[in-house]
Amino acid sequence: MHQPVSYQKRAFAKSLRVNATETEKTLWRLLRSRRLTNLKFRRQVPIGPWIVDFVSFECRLIVEADGSQHVESERDEKRDRDLTERGFRVLRFWNNDILKRSDQVLEAIYDAAQNYPSPVCAPTGAHPPSPTRGEGRKEASE
Repeated sequence: MHQPVSYQKRAFAKSLRVNATETEKTLWRLLRSRRLTNLKFRRQVPIGPWIVDFVSFECRLIVEADGSQHVESERDEKRDRDLTERGFRVLRFWNNDILKRSDQVLEAIYDAAQNYPSPVCAPTGAHPPSPTRGEGRKEASE
């Protein structure tokens, strides 16, 4: 059952975007604006009780940037299990790898998106653009 995201959770996600770590900023520069095979990623998005670092809803793919606080984290295991049950695949990368081996990180994300695509994730990355605001609306006078 889909539950609406609370105002507080949306506000907290926004604060995470504003106060992103250097690692998150680096990964966002690589993923934003469909830079990776035309995949649309969003950052700091509430999904269920969690806020994920990056998500492509097209491919049901979540990408997490992890620091040392995530070593052997039972909370992360529970979180990943829950997100998987919601139909997402979760990729976790150490901050150091994102900063020093970003090409390999992007390759792993690309492979995950291409090798296990969801039905709405086109293998060629060809997606029609979203309509602009108001497009398709009929004027009341028509």
